[in-house]
Amino acid sequence: MASSSELLFTSSHEWLQPGGDVRRIGITDHAQHLLGDIVYTDLPKPGKQVKKGEAILVVESPKAAADVYAPVSGEVVEVNGALEGEPSIINQDPYGAGWLVAIRVSNPGETSGMMSEADYKKSIGE
Repeated sequence: MASSSELLFTSSHEWLQPGGDVRRIGITDHAQHLLGDIVYTDLPKPGKQVKKGEAILVVESPKAAADVYAPVSGEVVEVNGALEGEPSIINQDPYGAGWLVAIRVSNPGETSGMMSEADYKKSIGE
């Protein structure tokens, strides 16, 4: 897994792994802190077509349920099955073992508006 400094970020608190046709997506450390203990993930099925900006899954904690939005368009080719039995992995390692889905990106140009880690941290006041 890439270090968080290599990832691309959205203003809605998702991250995207750089490079390649298939890229992993997750939620940021900031987002998992806001949610608290994650108790459930409603992951999409592989094969699902997603469009940039649409809600693709839900992450739930005792405090709230939050939509996770696709940072790019493409096809879900893999989901992190480990989260079904232990969704708290997202809290423990949001940029590594806590990834959510892998998407085969259909338009790599859609990443052009995403933020670096430094810009993301500025946007959330860190």
